[in-house]
Amino acid sequence: MMNWDDLRYFLALVDCGTLTGAARRLQVEHTTVARRIDALEAALKLRLFDRLVRGWQLTTEGHDLVAHAREVEERWFNFERKALSTSKMEGIVRISAPPSLSTFVLAPQLKKLCTSLTGVELELQAERHQVSLGKREADIALRMARPQTAGLVIKPLANVGYGLYASKTYLKKHKEEDWEFVAYEKNSATPHHQWLEDYLMPRKVVLRSNDQMVLAQCAAAGLGVAVLPHYLRQSHRDLQRIEQQACPMRRKLWLVMHDDVRRSPRVRAVADGLIELFSSAEVSDLLT
Repeated sequence: MMNWDDLRYFLALVDCGTLTGAARRLQVEHTTVARRIDALEAALKLRLFDRLVRGWQLTTEGHDLVAHAREVEERWFNFERKALSTSKMEGIVRISAPPSLSTFVLAPQLKKLCTSLTGVELELQAERHQVSLGKREADIALRMARPQTAGLVIKPLANVGYGLYASKTYLKKHKEEDWEFVAYEKNSATPHHQWLEDYLMPRKVVLRSNDQMVLAQCAAAGLGVAVLPHYLRQSHRDLQRIEQQACPMRRKLWLVMHDDVRRSPRVRAVADGLIELFSSAEVSDLLT
């Protein structure tokens, strides 16, 4: 008989095109993906993929089944979300949040929430990409951009402020007109990095990165000036906020859940705990 769970492996391989990519998405070994695809083909008595050197390519039969597989997947996730809404106050609740926010705001502040929710295990996923709440990749997401997807419950959680930062040593040695900068990658669309691009013209950028924590460490090491969220000032004791050149950017942080799972007692309890946490004076001081 066919194992319905094998459809997850089928669709992951369709989307990623390689065993390695599918394995990374599913957090398994690539041999597991190959084995599950082999099992699915054997159960269906169909060859779904041609095994090519450059990757696995759908056969005609496999291509014809993709839409049906996605329909089954959506029905399964719908069933899973509905089941979660009737669950008890126990089990895992997955929170997805940006890496720097997870490291310097959530992780140091979650002890009270963890100890107050007996029977609930938190799983904090620090990731840049936006997970699918519909596919239960997370139960709660904290996002810096307001989602536009239908079927989501969205609540403004906090305002995140930004500023110019450099090491104390760097600011002692360099006059403002001699400042050099460490900045985000050139094609970044985030408002605070767009503001910096306008601000620093025509001054020199000595390093670019796609990671805020890398920029914070570079600034702390004396490479130059960076625009950072205020909560990253605690990432290094030598980082100093440049008060005389304030960055006016403030971005909203949103708490997002799928409409089906918000009725789950454990998800609702964690969401309420996060709302309380971000309304506290201690966290507000970190963000502003």
